[in-house]
Amino acid sequence: MNSKVLVVGTGYVGLVTGACFSEMGIPMVCIDIDKEKIENLKKGIIPIYEPGLEFIVEKNMKAGRLQFSTSLQDNLDGAKIIFSAVGTPPDEDGSADLQYVLEVARTVGQHMKSYKLIVTKSTVPVGTAVLVRQTVQKELDKRGLKIEFDVASNPEFLKEGDAVSDFMRPDRVVVGVESKKAEEIMAALYRPFLINNFRVIFMDIASAEMTKYAANAMLATRISFMNDIANLCEKVNANINMVRKGIGTDTRIGNKFLYAGVGYGGSCFPKDVKALIKIGEKNGHELRILKAVEEVNERQKSVLFDKLNAYYKGDLKGKRIALWGLAFKPETDDMREAPALVLIKKLLDADCIVKVYDPVAMKEAKRRLKDKIIYANDIYDAVDDADALFLVTEWKEFRMPTWSIVHKVMKKPLIFDGRNIYDGNELKKNKFEYYGIGL
Repeated sequence: MNSKVLVVGTGYVGLVTGACFSEMGIPMVCIDIDKEKIENLKKGIIPIYEPGLEFIVEKNMKAGRLQFSTSLQDNLDGAKIIFSAVGTPPDEDGSADLQYVLEVARTVGQHMKSYKLIVTKSTVPVGTAVLVRQTVQKELDKRGLKIEFDVASNPEFLKEGDAVSDFMRPDRVVVGVESKKAEEIMAALYRPFLINNFRVIFMDIASAEMTKYAANAMLATRISFMNDIANLCEKVNANINMVRKGIGTDTRIGNKFLYAGVGYGGSCFPKDVKALIKIGEKNGHELRILKAVEEVNERQKSVLFDKLNAYYKGDLKGKRIALWGLAFKPETDDMREAPALVLIKKLLDADCIVKVYDPVAMKEAKRRLKDKIIYANDIYDAVDDADALFLVTEWKEFRMPTWSIVHKVMKKPLIFDGRNIYDGNELKKNKFEYYGIGL
């Protein structure tokens, strides 16, 4: 690629996209209307926690391949490809809010002077590309200009905590196009990655838009299915870990996303499941399975509290509860839709005293929860004088604590494992009471 490539939006997807393309030698400009964020990025201050991202941002800024700007129109000349990676937050009814996506299209239409390929990277409902095309064309018509342009869809499949690796070595790249020219441009853009022998799958735009939603909905479904089975396992005296091994060896099923726990969270699964349900409703089709997936997940976020409440027979007032883990998953500081938030609210509503620790999400927790809870310095400080411990996020540093210290400082050696990462028999030998999910 000789010309620069623009990425509009420097959130999770946009920043990773810009940084990783620049790592492959492509000149990139990341654009955001948030002046403070852009100034910080120019100083090398990264707004999100993502392993490996800070290094490649700093490296490619120094090499001149990665730049940051607050102006899309000032960077349009000399750019053929514009990635739209702006936010699509849930609207009040759960559908995706497209105002930022369409604002990007509007700006391109108002200022473009030559051919552009506008590629939607954000997760958007099926049919968004049609709206983007109409918006650009409307602005060109206002200007009385006939300039060729294409739209495309290139949904991201990045896992928070492993996004850089996912981008550089993806399972597949899905690209929706409507012209041969757009396909050739996108094939050229991804050519540097072909050394890793991954596949670029070209398809129509509607199918690409649907693929992203369907993928996330399928993974969410697997999680809720296993949580539902786990809850049944407890009633029939079965062990979900054994069940997981038993079904995961079936090649038709596979062993990914079969872990029982306290439910999924984050910026993708909850939002995308809701949005897909809403897409179905708008098109006269009820997605009954996904409604059940969502219902099971919301219920599962309370399961540790329910176990604690049953253990103490509803007498929770003044109980000191420790939480290990706040982020919705390890290797991120993202607390959006995190099960920890539901658990903390329920504990506070029950007049518990809550003390928490997370390796990277403490700052985000303080922003969200202020002084409602107590913030510990480390895992042992968190459990000091605690009446129970909730393991909520399976960070590596939580896997092998010194149990003798934990036992010594806890008021009551009682553990509720929300991710089934501990050996219950081992803990019982160390004189703990232990409860997992589906065990």
